[in-house]
Amino acid sequence: MMTRLLQIEFIKLWNNRSSKVLILAYFILLTSIALFASIKFDIGPVKFHLAEQGIFNFPYIWHFNTFITALFKLFLAIVIVSMMSNEYSNKTIKQNLIDGLSKKEFIASKFLTVVAFSLLSTIFVFIVSMILGLAYSDFNEMSIIFSDLEFLLAFFVKLLGFFSFCLFLGILVKRSAFALGFLILWMIIEQLIYGFLGWKLVSWETASTIKSLLPLESMANLINEPFSRLKAVQSVAAQMGERFEFDYGVHWYEILLVIFWTTFFIYSSYAILKKRDL
Repeated sequence: MMTRLLQIEFIKLWNNRSSKVLILAYFILLTSIALFASIKFDIGPVKFHLAEQGIFNFPYIWHFNTFITALFKLFLAIVIVSMMSNEYSNKTIKQNLIDGLSKKEFIASKFLTVVAFSLLSTIFVFIVSMILGLAYSDFNEMSIIFSDLEFLLAFFVKLLGFFSFCLFLGILVKRSAFALGFLILWMIIEQLIYGFLGWKLVSWETASTIKSLLPLESMANLINEPFSRLKAVQSVAAQMGERFEFDYGVHWYEILLVIFWTTFFIYSSYAILKKRDL
C-alpha cells in the first residue's frame, strides 16, 4: 500500500515539468558543496585554499555540510507546496477520492513523499560528504569518520519538519504563491513574537526560550552554525581577545520538539482535509 501511494505521487511529480526541474536543481545544488574545495585565493602574498581550512575534515564535515545544504531546502518546499496546489487546480484530489482513495490515504501519500524527499536528501548529503571527506580530510580513522553522525539525523528531522509545515500550508491555503508567502510571513511573525515578549512581557532570556519552541525556530536550532568551530576562526577570535564557547551538539529534546511539530502539521493537514468539502 505504501509503495503504491508513493509511486502515485512520484508519477504526478515527474509528469509536472516545473516540479521535475526544481527537484533536479535541488539535488544538483546539494553536490555544489564540492565547489568549496576548488575555492582558492592567490593574490600576491595572500594565498588561501578553503579546503585546507579544515571544512572537509572528519567529523566536522558532517556539521558543516548538513548546515549548508539545509539552506537549499526551499527548492523542495516549492515542489511540495505546488504539489498540493496542483491537486486543487487540476481537480486530481477529487478524482483520487472518486477512484477510491480515502482522505487518510491521500494525506499518507503526501507525507510519504515528504519522508522520501527528506531521506533521499540525507543519503545524498552522506554520500557527497563521505567522498569529500575521504578526499580532503586530515583524519581518516574509522572511529573519527563515523563520529558526529547525529548531524545527519538532525538534518533528516529538520527537513521532515519543514516539509511537513509546507505541506500543511499547501493544504490550508490551496494556492502555492500564497502558501509560500505565508511561510515567509510566519518567519517574520516568529521574530516579532520574540521581540514583543522580550520588550514588553518577559526577560529577553525567557523570550529566547519561548522562541525556541516555535516551529521554524525549533527546526533551525537542530543544527547550529558551524563556522565558529573552525580553528582559523577561533585563532582570529583569540587574537582579538574573544573566545567561542557555543553548544554545537544535537540534543534529543530538540529532535523530539521538531517531531512534535511534524506530527501536529500532518494531523492538522488531515483534519482540514477531512472537514473540507471538495
